[in-house]
Amino acid sequence: MHDGFETKQWHVFVAYILITWIACLITLYMNRALPPIEMVGGFFVIAGVFISILVCAIMPYVNDQPYASNFSVWSDWQNTTGWSSSGFAFLLGMLNGAYAVGTPDLLSHLAEEVPHPSSTIPKAILAQFIFGFFSGFCYLLAILYAINDYDAVLESTYLFPLTEIYRQATGTNSGSVGLLFLAFVPTFISCIGLYVTSSRVFWTLARDRATPFSHFFANVDKHQHNPFRAIVFCGVFTTILGCIYVGSTTAFQAFVGSFVILSTLSHVAAILPHLLSGRRNVTPGWFWMKGVTGFIVNAISCVYIIVFIVIFCFPFGKLFDAASMNYASLITGGLSLFVLAFWFVRQGTYVGPRQVVLDTHVLAKDAI
Repeated sequence: MHDGFETKQWHVFVAYILITWIACLITLYMNRALPPIEMVGGFFVIAGVFISILVCAIMPYVNDQPYASNFSVWSDWQNTTGWSSSGFAFLLGMLNGAYAVGTPDLLSHLAEEVPHPSSTIPKAILAQFIFGFFSGFCYLLAILYAINDYDAVLESTYLFPLTEIYRQATGTNSGSVGLLFLAFVPTFISCIGLYVTSSRVFWTLARDRATPFSHFFANVDKHQHNPFRAIVFCGVFTTILGCIYVGSTTAFQAFVGSFVILSTLSHVAAILPHLLSGRRNVTPGWFWMKGVTGFIVNAISCVYIIVFIVIFCFPFGKLFDAASMNYASLITGGLSLFVLAFWFVRQGTYVGPRQVVLDTHVLAKDAI
């Protein structure tokens, strides 16, 4: 945090590549160390949230700095998007929170590697929501009350707006760096977790013959005891996305922005057929909504998802150009056409997921 320092695209790219491949190599060659590493990440998540909340809540008082007013935190609303409807602007702004939609189900991708997955994984997903809601709500209150100059935050040249927010909260550059470090460590460790889950998803698809070169990527390495080739593929694919960032930030943002729509569509792709088939083709598990309750919840979920997919395809501002246009719909549509075309190529050899009897002991044995 030096005066006059300007972040360049290549700075971000170099850091991106280093973090990507360090995380990839750890996932490849430190399979036994992954559980303790994830425990360290979990500790930093919990401790980092509480420390950040306490620092942002206490330091302005210690430094004799004013807190934001209750009106500013709870009532003030400024619609600078250009859209005439503040309600629509609010719904469009929910895109930031919607990034959390794609994360809770990550645990489900490890269903074959944990004991009692049919009961354990739903509980873990519920724990994510409960902890995430309360910790996130308290964290937002702490940083919103700590901001004393919104213009400085909006006009900041730092790569992360949190840098300026933490600087205002602590009153020092070193305090801001310290809080950012608490956010960086679990973020880096989460990259390792993303390699674990994404590689398992790709390996599962390859095992079911749903990917190109499926026989090659369906291999499990006998020495490392992991889907080695699938992990390497994820690393290479992530690197290619980083190269797109160097060439065009607009194209990169289009790929990143489509994550919300694609992950949300993956939910409706599972719920809607389940609903239309009368909820008959899925064997009831440990947590099953019986009767009309299940139909109502599934129907509301589908309507909610479809409405917000349309909203999230709108440009972020009414006045836009080629650089600020929202290309998520283009990426989503293009990828959907590719998947559809590949389905016609592979439908004859596609195996599909195997059904496992929902008995705890069978699942645990299968998971091991």
